Amino acid sequence: SIISLPLVNGAGAQTNSLFGQEAALGTTGGIETTGGSYDDVRFDLDAFTSSTSGSISAASYSNANADCGCQSDYDSSGCGLLDGARCLRDGLLSTSDTSDHCFDQFISPISNPLFFEDPRTLTESRFIFADHNIPGSTLGGNAQYYALQVRLALNDRLSIIATKDGYVRLNTDALPNDEGWANIAAGLKYNVLWDLDIPSIWSVGATYEFTAGSRGVLQGNGDGDFHVFLSGARQLGCYTNWMTGTGIRLPVNTTKGSTLWYWSNHLDWQIACNLFAVVEVNWFHWLESGDGASFSTTGFEGFDLFNLGSSGVAGNNIVTGAVGT
Repeated sequence: SIISLPLVNGAGAQTNSLFGQEAALGTTGGIETTGGSYDDVRFDLDAFTSSTSGSISAASYSNANADCGCQSDYDSSGCGLLDGARCLRDGLLSTSDTSDHCFDQFISPISNPLFFEDPRTLTESRFIFADHNIPGSTLGGNAQYYALQVRLALNDRLSIIATKDGYVRLNTDALPNDEGWANIAAGLKYNVLWDLDIPSIWSVGATYEFTAGSRGVLQGNGDGDFHVFLSGARQLGCYTNWMTGTGIRLPVNTTKGSTLWYWSNHLDWQIACNLFAVVEVNWFHWLESGDGASFSTTGFEGFDLFNLGSSGVAGNNIVTGAVGT
């Protein structure tokens, strides 16, 4: 079981100011802008260079949601989907930007939390708690994981992501019970495609996992892992969204860690304001085994939290899923 909660300024946060002016949702005259067409543009400093001034409103902003009336769902409480005014970003003249609010109709994935990365450019803190039952055919027992992910948008496309850290409690039948720190993974994510016509967004990224964790909780193994990934999201209808991500975990020392490829998919349907029905499916495939010497393990392996470097796992496939709201 996994609990994932955004704590600070994630997508959907109501922070619509620009140069100290409030962005009035659904009304004209809220923000001074340039003349010309605003269809399908990303609002940045280039949109404020014309000598002709005017104003826009959420109702006048054109996007793919217009045909099915999604824009009209915004009200004073901020409940709804995409509108033009929310695309205006805080922090255009500061060191870091806030989250991209042009895709607030998407929600972040839940399962495979350390690998399946939201493609949006986000500034947020996200708490994760996972309670995992370990099969008796492997080590047996259970593990609990507490972590805080942090993402910081440097500009409208590039962000720093810290995807793995935290504390692990391990209770197994085969090993002494222990608790300690997890490894730390951090890197960069870059938005390569941003299209409001569809709407769709795609990003690439990479992280490096430092072996800073405690050996007693099956961390601190080998010389670290690289994780390279591609993730994307697309709106399928007014209230239905699809998100997908694929990547490879590459251990620096291939005898101490296993090489893993995964493909994760997320489908959600908005039931009400801030309430979504969610279905997720994850496919894990091991490309190369370790030598099994680090923790004396063979025939089984961890997913995103553990990389045991087990022998005899190359070619194995496991599919996991999640259903909920």
